[in-house]
Amino acid sequence: MIGNAASARKSTESIERIYITMRHLFYRGSFKVTGTSGMALRELLLKLNPEIYGSIAEPNRVELEGLLYVLDRLPQGIEECSYINLTSDEGYQNSSFQPIVPLKRRRNCYRIDEEQMNIEVTRGRSEIYDILTHLTFFYNEADKIRNNAFGSNPKKMNRTWQKLEEFVYSEEEVSEADIEVVLTYLAQILGRTFEETKWAYEAFSYHENKHRLLHVVYWMGKLSYQDFNGLLSREILFTSTLISTIGHHITGEKWANHIKKTLVEHQLQNRPLHIISSNMHSVMNMLYAHQSLKGEYLPNLEFQTYEELSVPRNKDLRDHVMNFAQQNGLLYIKDKSGANINVQIIDLEKYHCKKGPFQNVNSNDVLLVMDYAFGEQAFEVMDELLKPYKNLENGFTMQVKSISIMGKAGILEGRKGDIMIPTSHIFEGTADNYPFKNELQLQDFQYEDLKSFSGMMVTVLGTSLQNKDLLHFFRDTSWEGIGLEMEGAHYQKAIQIASKIRAHIAEDVKVRYAYYASDNPLETGGTLASGGLGLTGVKPTYLITSKILEQILKK
Repeated sequence: MIGNAASARKSTESIERIYITMRHLFYRGSFKVTGTSGMALRELLLKLNPEIYGSIAEPNRVELEGLLYVLDRLPQGIEECSYINLTSDEGYQNSSFQPIVPLKRRRNCYRIDEEQMNIEVTRGRSEIYDILTHLTFFYNEADKIRNNAFGSNPKKMNRTWQKLEEFVYSEEEVSEADIEVVLTYLAQILGRTFEETKWAYEAFSYHENKHRLLHVVYWMGKLSYQDFNGLLSREILFTSTLISTIGHHITGEKWANHIKKTLVEHQLQNRPLHIISSNMHSVMNMLYAHQSLKGEYLPNLEFQTYEELSVPRNKDLRDHVMNFAQQNGLLYIKDKSGANINVQIIDLEKYHCKKGPFQNVNSNDVLLVMDYAFGEQAFEVMDELLKPYKNLENGFTMQVKSISIMGKAGILEGRKGDIMIPTSHIFEGTADNYPFKNELQLQDFQYEDLKSFSGMMVTVLGTSLQNKDLLHFFRDTSWEGIGLEMEGAHYQKAIQIASKIRAHIAEDVKVRYAYYASDNPLETGGTLASGGLGLTGVKPTYLITSKILEQILKK
């Protein structure tokens, strides 16, 4: 145990140094990927060796699952750009530049020219750290590709690289046999087996570009080669506007004021309010789906309905439920502030559904359902939302009765889909701790096919930086941690400030926290890079939603 504690302490120190370095580089305004600062950041990441980045520390083996995970969260085409600019919301949405939204991150990016990609940061410091961590990993793997492709003579193009280049620039149709030939060459460049390379080729492919892996690897290696030989410089830059506005709650204030203005417009500002941070489907579906689809409501088949609504091809069904909901008390607020957090406001006075798990509700309460925040952004948006609305004509104080937080989290003992009920949040790397009375209890979640856990949860600075030593320390010592996530401590900090210090809301406001496991970073093949939950997440999502609504709606 002493050895584990020492290793965990070293890992914690590495994480702290990474964030100190990132913060220094941010305020400096720019740094070169292969400069002294860029390489220092890379060395710290290699020393930490996070689980999600797999074989990052192996010098000749390119990490494919981690690369797919990162590229799905960075803008398409970033591998071709040597200059990456991080900006605030600076008006590009009103320009001729077309926004590029990553597959699995809600952020607007803009390709300025052949060399430059701008990434818009509107979700606080956590988003900057997330991007910088991913880019550091990305450039580390790019340099592996260069080393594997050019070997001991970095100025001479070898045959393997030449074959890849010919394929990337070829405009001819290729057969399955041709693909397997080029994958054989690619396997050498990646330091992986043919089987692993073929898996990656299929995993990276999507309908617009089935040769995505080949294109990405080529451009990663090419820019690394040019940087190494002084033909260009890969740089990361931060605009002065971003540097001066970060942490000032500008986006969060715009987001919250638009919500409060909407409440006033519909005369809902003085009604009892229940805030739910979750997603844009589970509360709506549980309240409206069964009535709108007009099928017989059978409790034992309830989750089949939710699974059908979760299948990507069933957009028509989801649209039908949304249209019905909007005719029966639901207001949808599409976010335009830059926070990337959409909102649903549900007026329960107008809810008259006779089918589904919640029938004949008799309440004048209002539900405010907000989409997921990202890391430290959770404090910004909740802090601004709970403040009184200071309008000369329609100022008011929010009548908040409860705040419920449902999210995905990494679990430390269990598997994907299991449920975690926290009793406190500990903010990693600080002395901040947030105990609270959770209205949701472990006995609320006793099921044969899902396990449930209760205990302390760690709010981490970034899921991309966790390693096994640190996670074992939280789980196996007297901390007895059950999981890790990125928003809990930030939400609770805002709630405690609003209720116990500023008196913006009642001191006895009820809080509920529950998470379902998206991954187990201590389990081989169980990290976030191993893939999403798919339909595995449907049942725990709706079980948690059901318990939250049950407590809100019961009198």
